[in-house]
Amino acid sequence: MSMATHDEPIFLRVLAGETITPPPIWMMRQAGRYLPEYRAVRAKAGSFLELCYNPELAAEVTLQPIRRFGFDAAILFSDILVIPQALGQKLWFVEGEGPRLEPVADHGRLAEISRQADDATLSPVIETVQRVRQGLGRETAFIGFCGAPWTVATYMVAGRGTPGQEPAKELFNRDPAFFQQLIDLIVEASARYLCRQIEAGVDVVQIFDSWAGSLGPEDFQRWCIAPTQRLVTLVRARHPKARIIGFARGAGRLIPAYVKATGVDAAGLETEIDRGFARDEIQSLVPIQGHLDPLVLRAGGPELEAEVAAIREAFGGGPFIFNLGHGILPDTPIPHVERLLAAVRR
Repeated sequence: MSMATHDEPIFLRVLAGETITPPPIWMMRQAGRYLPEYRAVRAKAGSFLELCYNPELAAEVTLQPIRRFGFDAAILFSDILVIPQALGQKLWFVEGEGPRLEPVADHGRLAEISRQADDATLSPVIETVQRVRQGLGRETAFIGFCGAPWTVATYMVAGRGTPGQEPAKELFNRDPAFFQQLIDLIVEASARYLCRQIEAGVDVVQIFDSWAGSLGPEDFQRWCIAPTQRLVTLVRARHPKARIIGFARGAGRLIPAYVKATGVDAAGLETEIDRGFARDEIQSLVPIQGHLDPLVLRAGGPELEAEVAAIREAFGGGPFIFNLGHGILPDTPIPHVERLLAAVRR
């Protein structure tokens, strides 16, 4: 685990293993549609993808929630699917429905995918990192990210999000060698991408495995743990002190094995995880991050404050970063976010 000094942001000190009260806080999707200033910039950009690739505007929306709320960490505004696009897969977004890609589900389509991600495609994102770094106070940590190989592969194979990731599961059962080739491409491209983010100024990178919970134990080992371990190894080969958070969403009781095998510095927790298990079996290994239900935040009221208190009680005895168990919902009232911050920081 990396060492932090007392002049570093408290987010980084917790990531290094320090227990700090009150804990640092940030929120997944903290730059987003619940903020009127975000909606204004999004309208100016024209589309979600155009916003992702516009360094000036992407930096602005990355910094907006820091200015408004003073979160302890900023997270780069981008999307996990810039990697498939940089590999040559056509990507577009359908308003109200989400991302669409041309599916890569056979050897012919795989042959059309580049062996290496196009640096020029990703350069605007790297410029965004540089701009945010310049505009961010030193007391605020800066998080970069990528999608985990398994989660990115599910989108590349199906061409869209699917409820149970059936197309990807069917493919790895029918042709595991083909699926391994695809995974390997994603690992190599993602490692280079994370290294570029680190070199441009992020303090930490997070690996989002949004669909980790859809895999049974053996498949989780092969398609989630092993590729993530390889990704972490490649990043640390170039940046030995890289700080890495792994978020294997929904993996529950498989998370301790994931933490031990991958070597991540901290583990993100989904809302549904048992707190006693998380404290005893995961927080005993690494700092943890999570896991307030976004629905509780949206509802607000005394229940929100009670839930914040319960989470702090469960995890306050060890290194802990307060967050949501998934992204903030677009119709979350801003006063509820303010109430959350007040409750966490009291």
